[in-house]
Amino acid sequence: MTDRLTILFWPESAYGPTNQCIGIGKVLLDRGHRVVFAAESSWKGRLEPLGFEEELVDLAAPPEDAGDGAEEDAGAFWKEFIRETAPEFRKPTIEQLTTFVQPTFQALIDGAVYCEPRLREIVEKVKPDVIVEDNVVCFPATVTADAPFVRIVSCNPLEVKGPGVAPTFSGYAQDDSSNWAAFRAEYKKTHRAMWEKFNEFVVASGAPALPDLEFIHSSDEANLYVYPAEADYVAERPLDSTWTRMDSSVRTTDGAYEIPASVADRPEGSSLIYLSLGSLGSADVALMKRLIDVLGRTPHKYIVSKGPQHADYELADNMVGAEFVPQTRIIPEVDLVITHGGNNTTTESLHFGKPMIVLPLFWDQYDNAQRVDELGFGKRLATYAFTDQEMFDALDSLLSDTELRARMAVMGKEIQARGGLVVGADVIERVARDYADSK
Repeated sequence: MTDRLTILFWPESAYGPTNQCIGIGKVLLDRGHRVVFAAESSWKGRLEPLGFEEELVDLAAPPEDAGDGAEEDAGAFWKEFIRETAPEFRKPTIEQLTTFVQPTFQALIDGAVYCEPRLREIVEKVKPDVIVEDNVVCFPATVTADAPFVRIVSCNPLEVKGPGVAPTFSGYAQDDSSNWAAFRAEYKKTHRAMWEKFNEFVVASGAPALPDLEFIHSSDEANLYVYPAEADYVAERPLDSTWTRMDSSVRTTDGAYEIPASVADRPEGSSLIYLSLGSLGSADVALMKRLIDVLGRTPHKYIVSKGPQHADYELADNMVGAEFVPQTRIIPEVDLVITHGGNNTTTESLHFGKPMIVLPLFWDQYDNAQRVDELGFGKRLATYAFTDQEMFDALDSLLSDTELRARMAVMGKEIQARGGLVVGADVIERVARDYADSK
């Protein structure tokens, strides 16, 4: 039996999937395994200090004016893409299929095609016992390698489709299917030609054909997804035995955080609230300024994750924050989370038993916002159309609901006890060990 296994992670460049893989990777690293990240190049130097090996990948040709050795923000590829397309977030989700979802898939596909030779080089060099992909499009190098692959879905689990659940990216209610068919028809209309062309590339690269209108294969060996049982859809969309739920995936690599006295010391009736629209959503400076103005007129105190445009706006007097803050250290200390509904923040908030106000912007954030709202774990507001009073009412309702907060605190402890990181690491280790022992 081989004791030390080689595990290759290939996460999407954005912070959410990469941080999610870091959490599992740290568990495997602590077990003595070799953990390698095939990481988009803007992550250079950010993973090695955590004990991982880095193999860098470009998703597009470097700009001609890029200076040698120039530092690039982690996830810069997607930050810039989101910044340019932010006006589309104001549109209904069915319209975003044309103006945002399809172009986003196309950008992901372009990256997959561009980096295919480099990924094959990495697989050949690293010789992994298992490849772990947390992405939404297929990279043929991960499927055709002489090693098994494990798929991780770190988006809302509606990413795994079924007739009994609302359409992915719709944000539609689970108890009202009246608009589901129209949304699915529009998805087929806007994505069919792109899928057909990408499927041709996948097959020409030696990989099996993709399932109809799916942009990634599921694994025959094992698939993981991140969502707590209390919010899952398994009753409406059962999954086969290859799927394992990680109820949460909260990394332990975030640094310590001491809450500043200016927000730690609060008068009676004042709560501590965490505001984060994620590394991508916070690039919308106008939206951040609006939130700061509205929240600055409440009696509460706030810790704000300011994001990549942090220098372009100032916080109100009742706030502290920085470009980056250690989110997993902060959420346990607050009373409420205001979030864009990214899967990491949503599941981390549930892991720590915190109610949410969700302001979705794009992709699966609408699905998370709807799920939080319809299950009573928080409130969904219209991100660009909420009134000041709607925000004030949502804050008052959630912060004054002592029964909800007590119930969610108990739920959080139950989620934590299930050890999602260990569950995921066990699955990956088992697949890798079976392969290593068979060689």
